[in-house]
Amino acid sequence: MLNKKLFKNLLASYRNYGQLREEVIAKSREILRSSKLAIFALHRGELLKAKKILNQAENLFFDLEKLFKKEKKLGEEGPYKDAAEEFVEAKMFYEFLSTGNIDFVSKAKLSFDDYLGGICDLTGEILRKAVQYATKGESDKVSDCQQAIQKIVGELIKFDLVGKLRPKYDEAKRNLRKIEEIVYELKIREK
Repeated sequence: MLNKKLFKNLLASYRNYGQLREEVIAKSREILRSSKLAIFALHRGELLKAKKILNQAENLFFDLEKLFKKEKKLGEEGPYKDAAEEFVEAKMFYEFLSTGNIDFVSKAKLSFDDYLGGICDLTGEILRKAVQYATKGESDKVSDCQQAIQKIVGELIKFDLVGKLRPKYDEAKRNLRKIEEIVYELKIREK
């Protein structure tokens, strides 16, 4: 016969997961929103504001890690993965603009695909910043951006990126091609 206790336990577990999942989604939305706000602040040159926003977002990761201890599978939810990538992108962009470095960004436990997705997307933000520099006539900073994207793509080429990461890598290569065109145009104008 049917064991009612089995279904009662399954239903309780399912509902508990659903509640935890909703909490992960809400915190992930806040991380995603904060990361986007930080990126826009960085493009406006508001580094201190961006740093404050990113620190708040990072604290949400630590809250989420507590939930993941209860239910590890929550760390694979789509909204969380999207937020983690955006955070990596924003934090690396902040580090690049403030120190010129691209390095690990957080003590939060982020996966390799969070990093790889964020790094690929980072090339687009660096490209946008290079366009800003070009419009201001700061060709030396444009060259710095080109070198950064070139080094990133040079490292990414070592990976055989597949799935969701493959289009991101292809976009990073397109960003390299675009910045090379910008640098070429600047060199022609200097002559």
